[in-house]
Amino acid sequence: MDYRRYGVTVYVRMDKGDEIISGILEICRKENISSAIYSGIGGCSEAQIQTFIPENGTFETQTVSGMLEMVSLTGNVFSGEQDELFHHTHGVFSYKNGEEHGIVAGHIKSITVLYTAEIELRPVTGGTIRRQFDPETGTGFWSFD
Repeated sequence: MDYRRYGVTVYVRMDKGDEIISGILEICRKENISSAIYSGIGGCSEAQIQTFIPENGTFETQTVSGMLEMVSLTGNVFSGEQDELFHHTHGVFSYKNGEEHGIVAGHIKSITVLYTAEIELRPVTGGTIRRQFDPETGTGFWSFD
């Protein structure tokens, strides 16, 4: 992984074997970024995609692997009550299965890079977005300072 900060924006290149979500959170810690949004594209070898099941407040996880084109990655980073970092990420991946092309998408738990991923990380300026736990859904939502 390599990255550069130009102005307030951080441009990230992930390399083979890098895990994207942990890499983004690592950069945020190093650069003292407490809230941000990001987007990206790339070629990946594995993605753990989750679906939230509201009836029991849990996520079901599906792992897809092979040559996955990361068509779209979008997400955000925000701070918790003890300044721990959380992410909320969605992704769309295309793949080939025999002669057919398919798409899989959803909430992302983790993504492993196959050959490269290019991420644009844009820190929030002028404030901080925090995570506020919602007991009704069992998940966290944005809270503004």
